[in-house]
Amino acid sequence: MTTRVPMTKEGYEKIKKELDRLIKVERPKNIKDIEEARAHGDLSENAEYHAAKERQGHIDAKKRELEHKLVHAQIIDVSRLTNEKAVFGATVTLGDTDTGETRKYTLVGQEEADIKKGKISVQSPVGKALIGHKVGDVVTIKAPGKTVEYEIQEIEIAFD
Repeated sequence: MTTRVPMTKEGYEKIKKELDRLIKVERPKNIKDIEEARAHGDLSENAEYHAAKERQGHIDAKKRELEHKLVHAQIIDVSRLTNEKAVFGATVTLGDTDTGETRKYTLVGQEEADIKKGKISVQSPVGKALIGHKVGDVVTIKAPGKTVEYEIQEIEIAFD
């Protein structure tokens, strides 16, 4: 049984757009590159041909990967969520209990995680520690080399 891949509607649309670009832009361009390289003659020593064929393999693999993600996507409807607990789709503001420094993370699926944008996977150590907790709870996160305690200061649900 293949597990569902949780993601937001935004994440689903992003993958769909990438797949569409691969199919409508990248693949046709690469097929044209293969045809042009083939026209140069002897294929055994034709580096352009071999590079284009290899690129075709990468494009096809990426296409299959994206199709798999879309087929197994479980789109989480954040409009049905409440801000009572940290859940998938919630944005959680944390305060470091030692330094007082605050951090803000949105809990997303692995496909959408982007630490630079403050999006962390619910499967990451921080994501796992936050799930199910409420404002005021203190969560302990064991990271390589150190253990940090955060107090959950706020939980927000952003509607699409």
